[in-house]
Amino acid sequence: MALVALGAYVLTMLWTARVSLSSARIFPTGDFVGLGQYERLFRNARWLLSLENLAVYGVLFIALCLVLGFLLAVFIDQQVAGEGMLRTIFLYPYAMSFVATGLVWQWILNPGLGIQQVARNLGFDDFTFDWIVQQDTVLYTIVIATVWQASGLVMALLLSGLRGIDEELWKATRIDGIPKWRVYVSIVLPMLWPSVSTALILLFVMVVKLFDAVVAMTQGGPGTASEVPAKFIMDYLFGRANVGLASAASIVLLLTVLAIVAPLYYARSRALERSRA
Repeated sequence: MALVALGAYVLTMLWTARVSLSSARIFPTGDFVGLGQYERLFRNARWLLSLENLAVYGVLFIALCLVLGFLLAVFIDQQVAGEGMLRTIFLYPYAMSFVATGLVWQWILNPGLGIQQVARNLGFDDFTFDWIVQQDTVLYTIVIATVWQASGLVMALLLSGLRGIDEELWKATRIDGIPKWRVYVSIVLPMLWPSVSTALILLFVMVVKLFDAVVAMTQGGPGTASEVPAKFIMDYLFGRANVGLASAASIVLLLTVLAIVAPLYYARSRALERSRA
């Protein structure tokens, strides 16, 4: 396993970094052009747009997943009837592939087939819900689809954290007359930090890897309105035969992931150490 990890991950990352410093087009080359590919990359308007889209998508996706996942976890933690069934229902979308999710939501949001058409068939002739074909709103449809899929995972992580809280804490807060919402905000959420940080890391990786849902739902359109870095890389790697530029974009994404995930992982490790002490 160690050799597989070394060969399949570390060595390929180093190879990609080397290719990003060359003038490679269709095939890798052994020349050296320094940071030329990175300069070209950040002069590319399509790449800059993909980064902007990813930032907007990432903020909305992570925030909504955390809020919705936390609310679902709190709901199920109330010992509701049919808890096992509800957990399965909420977590099931995460078992689906992003391609399947994208296709289903493409049909649901299609103005000629989905919500808009159903509403008009019911007599609401002026009802309009065509976000998926509008450049200003298409990104939000991808947020809706992927939040629906990933919020169940956050629910499962936070629910496991909630179930680990000592029952005596709840008894003490009830005796002191502390409002329940205040208990969750001031006491429970800080105690859930290890679970929240794990959810943050997983959600951020999903954000950076966003590709399948975009291709299934919009193909990056209308125009380039829903372009994201992973699609940019795949297009330049296979469609435009520019291995050097695609490799440079891959390294930029890798450094972004390391810059954000590493501090989160460190903070999570420190929190776990303090909780054990």
